[in-house]
Amino acid sequence: MSKFILSVGILAFATFSCETPKQVSLETPNVNTLVADDAIVEKYWKLVELNGKQVTVGANGKEPHMILKKENNRVNGNGGCNSFIGGYELKGNGSIKFTQMAGTLMACMNDDGTESAFLKVLGNVDSYYVKGDTLQLNRARMAPLAKFQAVYLK
Repeated sequence: MSKFILSVGILAFATFSCETPKQVSLETPNVNTLVADDAIVEKYWKLVELNGKQVTVGANGKEPHMILKKENNRVNGNGGCNSFIGGYELKGNGSIKFTQMAGTLMACMNDDGTESAFLKVLGNVDSYYVKGDTLQLNRARMAPLAKFQAVYLK
């Protein structure tokens, strides 16, 4: 009889312990964890600030931008004169790394150094932060190296 009661007790415990109640956290979540990595892919990100300086469209009319494509984790864009392509890795928690970057080598008239600085920044960043339609690329959580604004087709 005691084996029967013990068996029923174990069975009841196993049945009710399989369903754990959801706990409500009272902690304020980290803002970076609120935005999924998918929030930055498949968008046209126009470069608006680089190393603390405002970026404007050059004399040739091409605006510096990038697009992170979900398929094969590819990035493409323009530095203001030359186009570039490469890869990227999103490791969660706001971590990003650009890899295997390559670009065209056209002679650029009125080059103000934005393009080379932009590509250098892409090689140095290790994290990102998104708030609304603004993307910031950072290194070691320091001041943003680059800021972008999402551009939507009308």
